[in-house]
Amino acid sequence: MAKRDYYEVLGVEKNASKDEIKKAYRKIAIKYHPDKNPDNKEAEQKFKEAAEAYDVLSDDSKRQRYDQFGHQGMDGGGFGGGGMNMDDIFSRFEDIFGGGGFGDVFGGGASRQGGMGRRRGSDLRIKLKLTLQEVANGVEKSIKVKRYISCDSCGGNGAKNGTSLTVCSTCGGSGQTKKVVNTMLGQMVYANTCPSCHGEGRSIQDKCDKCKGDGRIYFEEVIPVKIPAGVSQGIQLSMRGKGNVPKKGGVPGDLIILIEEIEDDQLKRKDFDIHYDLHISFIDAALGTTVEVPTINGKAKIPIEKGTQSGKILRLRGKGIKELDGYRSGDQLIHVNIWTPQRLSEEEKKTLEQLKESSNFQPKPGKASKTFFDRMKEFFD
Repeated sequence: MAKRDYYEVLGVEKNASKDEIKKAYRKIAIKYHPDKNPDNKEAEQKFKEAAEAYDVLSDDSKRQRYDQFGHQGMDGGGFGGGGMNMDDIFSRFEDIFGGGGFGDVFGGGASRQGGMGRRRGSDLRIKLKLTLQEVANGVEKSIKVKRYISCDSCGGNGAKNGTSLTVCSTCGGSGQTKKVVNTMLGQMVYANTCPSCHGEGRSIQDKCDKCKGDGRIYFEEVIPVKIPAGVSQGIQLSMRGKGNVPKKGGVPGDLIILIEEIEDDQLKRKDFDIHYDLHISFIDAALGTTVEVPTINGKAKIPIEKGTQSGKILRLRGKGIKELDGYRSGDQLIHVNIWTPQRLSEEEKKTLEQLKESSNFQPKPGKASKTFFDRMKEFFD
């Protein structure tokens, strides 16, 4: 089933402000929240759908990418906003409801997940260099990433052998201590991070020997990455959950991949078109010939008509870069340049002198001959 447009999901216009998007998401999230709709699969799906839309449209770079490439630019090859689970949602967007978690909307004051489950790890950013052929056709890569992962010895809670944590006696598990101060305006309540558990709400009796109580270890991992065809220099792709795991449990951050294109020696990219400079001799241009030119998918033979003029642009339709939306491909444009020899033998000079006076060798541009500006206009059209 095709995904719905993110703007349609939230019920906002494409030029909606961040504040309008936030308000729209909050309204939908409250309506379809699992606490309000227990055992309702349809409501749960709409709740996740709205969170996914908000995740993209509330982020400037993701929104720009979505506006340009649509869903294909977000989740092609395993990237982007797809597949959000409840842990992702509750950890990412609790600020939407005033910082107290989704549970505050329906009473009770406590988040559905508690102090530890709300944390989210940091994102990782790497640069990935791709050849023009890899950009054009898409590619699967295996990249080495050093990141924090959940400790396999304690299960991520930091306690020895994964034993349970105890509720902090200072704050009673809330992670905060409160102080009441009498002022001219009456009593004011100040909340501070608990000094005993540092806001955790729980404490470790015996720390894990492997992670020393952090709940995570530093690990080099080989991650398979599928790059969709049609990416471009500077575009950022994200792999959800492949960033760092936070201390003592929580939701891992994302792996942000910045695409860099390796410049090709012969083929030059402009948007989704490929450009190639072809140099042929005056004789081949006059008599016509067949030449072999490089393309992003190997070699191609093309005919050169007799009487071809320098500056002529030949077009191989559909031989450019495939657009990320998957519907169209650019072209390859071959710019013909007539090569003029710079050194001539005496015999060559005599031959050319004999031809010099021939009427066929005198420039006779007619109405059919296109000027430089005509060719440029034709190219951009």
